[in-house]
Amino acid sequence: MNYSHWEYDSYFNSVDVAIIGGGIVGLNAAIALKRQSPALKVVVLEKGVVTMGASLRNAGFACFGSPSELIDDLQLHSEAEVFQLVERRYKGLLQLRATLGDNALEYEPLGGYEVFDDEKSFEESKQALDRFNKALKNITGEKENYVVSDSKMAGFGFAGFSHLIKSKGEGLINTGKMVRALVQKATEVDVIIINGVELNKFTEKENGIVLHTSWQDFKVKKLLFATNAYTSLLVKDIDVKPARAQVLITAPIKNLKVSGAFHYDKGFYYFRNVGQRLLLGGGRNMDFEGETTTELAITEKIQVKLEKILAENILPNQPHDIECRWSGIMGMGDGGKSPIIKPLSANVFCAVRLGGMGVAIGTLVGQEAAAMLLATI
Repeated sequence: MNYSHWEYDSYFNSVDVAIIGGGIVGLNAAIALKRQSPALKVVVLEKGVVTMGASLRNAGFACFGSPSELIDDLQLHSEAEVFQLVERRYKGLLQLRATLGDNALEYEPLGGYEVFDDEKSFEESKQALDRFNKALKNITGEKENYVVSDSKMAGFGFAGFSHLIKSKGEGLINTGKMVRALVQKATEVDVIIINGVELNKFTEKENGIVLHTSWQDFKVKKLLFATNAYTSLLVKDIDVKPARAQVLITAPIKNLKVSGAFHYDKGFYYFRNVGQRLLLGGGRNMDFEGETTTELAITEKIQVKLEKILAENILPNQPHDIECRWSGIMGMGDGGKSPIIKPLSANVFCAVRLGGMGVAIGTLVGQEAAAMLLATI
């Protein structure tokens, strides 16, 4: 199929920046580029009919790290490194809310919680709270961000969980509305968004880059990968690995007691209310090798485990029906949880590896990627 004059001229001719990936990073980068340099022709290519990957397939947690997760991180990284990343997550959430507004996000400041069924893990986390709260005070301004909240346990109707630690600065968002609001912001500043077109490969030339797509080939001046876990499929020697997360959600439950964002088993499981529905995800630790994949699928082994936790611990003796199941693909790496924002060549750049915290840091990562690109134009 050949271009019409109108297709080529309006969409593919004289493209200054092509961004691969229409999720939270790609759209924020596009918006920042156009706001700072309105004359640029910026095109976002998204292979899905709607955004694929993680931006529309996550749990909608506005979170920045539970106590046991931070303890695990401190086994591999210095305290300065760990809390620098926590600060980026916290400031990223503030920037996301400032960019789109709480109403557009359906932001709910209900707090985040970590639930425990292991006494040793709880005691270790409890002993670290003073240290963590001192570090977080300089970031959030909250004197006691983490507090033991065992007294709230009965009100949620749980069984089998023995302890609860609350994180005051966390909440919930509607990620579907987040992406739609980002698309609207991008459209308002004349970003061109093309859905259903996949980049198969790219060829660097002296005067630009040729994109070989599932529809047609065309040339651009600059290229930004905002494809997170999928980046390794097109870019060699980059420390990004896919990590699949499986999720289920119930039909509406009458008198649902659960309210807020909950982490369990060092963050390998997580659950929340979505109105009167209960969303539960995780289980990657049951099969790390099998879940290191870009295949958007679900597995019986992990779904059975999720159903067991749901029935025995979260909604004990409460009838519920599973309405929907899905999976999303996170971008992890061996070199740490910090994002990779760097040039790959003179005209090719990346902003990837969100470490499972795309909602928290995606806005800042996109804006920093835009600044990196603009410095070369």
